[in-house]
Amino acid sequence: MKLFLIAGEASGDSLGAALMSGLKALAPGVEFHGVGGPKMEAEGLTSLFPMEELSVMGIMEVLPKYRHLKRRIAETAARVEGIAPDALITIDSPDFCLRVARLVRAANPDQKTIHYVAPTVWAWRPGRAAKMAEVIDHVLALFPFEPPYMEAAGMTCDFVGHPVVAEARATGADAAAFREAQAIGPDQPLLLCLPGSRKGEVTRLAPRFEEAIARLRDREPGLRVVIPTVRGVAPLVRGMTARWKITPLVIEDAAEKRAAFAAADLALAASGTVSLELAANRVPMVIAHDFNRLTWWMMKRAALIDTVTLVNIVSETRTVPEFLGPACQPGPISAALARLLAGESDREAQLNAMELTMDRLGRGAEAPGRRAARSVLRALGDG
Repeated sequence: MKLFLIAGEASGDSLGAALMSGLKALAPGVEFHGVGGPKMEAEGLTSLFPMEELSVMGIMEVLPKYRHLKRRIAETAARVEGIAPDALITIDSPDFCLRVARLVRAANPDQKTIHYVAPTVWAWRPGRAAKMAEVIDHVLALFPFEPPYMEAAGMTCDFVGHPVVAEARATGADAAAFREAQAIGPDQPLLLCLPGSRKGEVTRLAPRFEEAIARLRDREPGLRVVIPTVRGVAPLVRGMTARWKITPLVIEDAAEKRAAFAAADLALAASGTVSLELAANRVPMVIAHDFNRLTWWMMKRAALIDTVTLVNIVSETRTVPEFLGPACQPGPISAALARLLAGESDREAQLNAMELTMDRLGRGAEAPGRRAARSVLRALGDG
């Protein structure tokens, strides 16, 4: 069996790696081709080009790289056609992946196509499902309420669980060891700062996050800050934070990051799947994000729900405070962090929502990567 996988950012790389692991267990001898990051490479993929080239978000952010991305789309589609895999499996990053799928289908209408991560048609732009159905046969959904949306558009779809429920967690001993190694006292407040995994996000958010954190430290002089980051933006993060008023610890190592999540008291994060990672580790959070003005205006016009935070959506609560677009300002963000650090009721409400979220995403069931692999094999008639 030959499969061609495409992932365009860190979260997709994690999904792809877990899927590859599951497929190797269930279909020994499976052969992988495609585009991915370090986790997929560790599972045996040789990436066609660095995945980080695709980690671009927002209309205005994409425009300067449009020609390069268009070349990569054509190059990737040509490679798929040359390999003629049993399935093309695209993982999130729809702006890139679905354009590749469309070119591939135009060249070979019989090519089997599978997309991992259903489009958030329940949040905005519901017409995307019908458009995706023109080039995608089967969908692997992360959320239990998504299959009916995909099936109504003409695709088959399985809820396979969210990978966050199966990710390794650090222990209390690991957390204590991390604090000791970094000279952070057991009662000293520790904040995780997560300004995103894309260069555009980091560049836009880091200065505001710095100011919000500096204001929080004025209230909490003992505050320590850790920034877990990923390969693609680590140099940028280190360069920007070297000039911060409060010196953060920047970490890339996976085990260190797990320990930091276990040790943290609260987090300031960009919107995205990191909110689920924080929830899995029971870290209360504030979400903040800003966009190019045109991107923000278009998103606001298209939005169908009043929150972007996945913990709020899955738990059907609004316990996680958000500061989006023009509201992404250091003062209000800092005040929300201070309330979260001091307020037991706010923390408790978030922790309850986090527990409900993890249950609904498949905690306790078969690992999502294995479930996704089973779904792929069934879709190909081999499961």
